[in-house]
Amino acid sequence: MAQTKDVITKQILKNIAKEISEHILKIPIVGEIELIDKEFTRVEKRDADLLFINGDNVIHIEIQNDNHTDMENRMLRYYSDILFDYKNYSIKQYVLYIGKRKCSMKSYIRRDDIDFRYTLIDMKDISCEEFLNSDDPSAISLAILCDFEGRDKQEIVNTIIKRLIEKCEDSIEFRTHFKMVEVLSTNRDLENEVKEGEKMLVVDMEKLPSYEIGLEKGIEKGIEKGIEKGLEKGIKKGFCIGELEAKREMVKNALKRGIDIETIIAVTGMSKKAIEEIKSQEDIES
Repeated sequence: MAQTKDVITKQILKNIAKEISEHILKIPIVGEIELIDKEFTRVEKRDADLLFINGDNVIHIEIQNDNHTDMENRMLRYYSDILFDYKNYSIKQYVLYIGKRKCSMKSYIRRDDIDFRYTLIDMKDISCEEFLNSDDPSAISLAILCDFEGRDKQEIVNTIIKRLIEKCEDSIEFRTHFKMVEVLSTNRDLENEVKEGEKMLVVDMEKLPSYEIGLEKGIEKGIEKGIEKGLEKGIKKGFCIGELEAKREMVKNALKRGIDIETIIAVTGMSKKAIEEIKSQEDIES
């Protein structure tokens, strides 16, 4: 679960780097964000969660699901690696903590001749309001981690789901982001509220034309194949294949939107091999 949560949260970060920077970190963004896809290697491999150039600055953001005992040392190592390649830039570092327990990490090192610090932000201290009002489904999903400011938990969860239904283009996108909300809700003990919200509100998502068309096509295809083995078995098989076809459509749409394979695995439960086969069959570019 922790690995799934990390994968999903990192994908959200990449999707809404601009909103995270402007609304949480209060960084004015200059032009288009230029993401840096870089692997740092010393003794072990390390990929920064989010690294991008903004004007004269390199912005480095790490996402933490638990209290790393040596986070300050880890961030200093990242700093030195980034500095080695970007000497002419100012480096600004942030850690976003999304964990359930109270944040206990240090955000500085003061020893010997070193005076190093970075900005540590606990998502529980951020108001959910800005995220709820966003037009970006990824930002709306992050609202589950924020401060509800005394408002009823079920009311906020229902609002998150309603906003996802409103802002997602189709049922595939809705399901992808709803899965994100489900996984992240465990960090705030909101699993029951999410289940209740789904019961009450997911019926609205099932009215979307894309949901009905995808499901009908899958069921129809399955029933046609099943008729040869008897009507009763055929109908059962039809529903099974219908579900598979709907899942294939979800994977195809996610790949076309540029969502990485690890996130698709976390959301759909399909194997990496199956997803790569769909990608190859549909000739979808990375």
